[in-house]
Amino acid sequence: MVLKAVLFDFNGVIINDEAVHEQLIEQLLIEENLRLGPGEFSRVCLGRSDRACLSELLNSRGRVVTEPYLMDLMVRKARAYQRHLETLEKLPLYPGLADLMFNLRAAQLKLAVVSGALQAEIELVLQKSQLAPYFSAIVAGDEITASKPEPDGYLLAVERLNQQYPELDLQPSECLAIEDTPAGIQAAKRAGMSVVGVANTYPFHMMQRQANWAVDYLSDLELDRVQELYAQPNLSQATSL
Repeated sequence: MVLKAVLFDFNGVIINDEAVHEQLIEQLLIEENLRLGPGEFSRVCLGRSDRACLSELLNSRGRVVTEPYLMDLMVRKARAYQRHLETLEKLPLYPGLADLMFNLRAAQLKLAVVSGALQAEIELVLQKSQLAPYFSAIVAGDEITASKPEPDGYLLAVERLNQQYPELDLQPSECLAIEDTPAGIQAAKRAGMSVVGVANTYPFHMMQRQANWAVDYLSDLELDRVQELYAQPNLSQATSL
């Protein structure tokens, strides 16, 4: 088996903005005369789409969540997120991302983003960081109703890469996902992919227990070693890189 593609989560892997999303969700709830409980964002929202996060938060408070109501909340949050990014002189991208991207491109691997974030949010960050040309596909939360840990987003990314590169004949087992949450790791594994868990959001030991490989930082990901390990028949054993 050969590694052909690397699929990135977005929030918590490419950009360090989980705290911003928590603030925006909290503000949305306040505008709806509701409150975010202690630890509730981490428990309900981390690794999941805005759709899934907001739906669960509102349902648990007895709100009737219609599609127009939910879309209005998602659009309001997306606009607030974009306004926040516009105030920043420098995006809070994770250290080591630029070097990793260089190594992946040098290895001629196809790249995609699979995230519960909205398309507009992902595109804005990739454009501002000048990373957009390197990603062949984006699967975003406003087109996938089934949030992670469901595998739908990852399977759609494989489909889209195959549409662009038919000669690739890409299989899920030939993809590597980079994730930072248990929900994301489960989604990629359910899609039949191996996963690197990066300890940006949860402790290293949690990533090590659930992912195929675990790293403290993106810069710790040794691509040559991953490619060598990919050729081995059993990828189920988690380890550090």
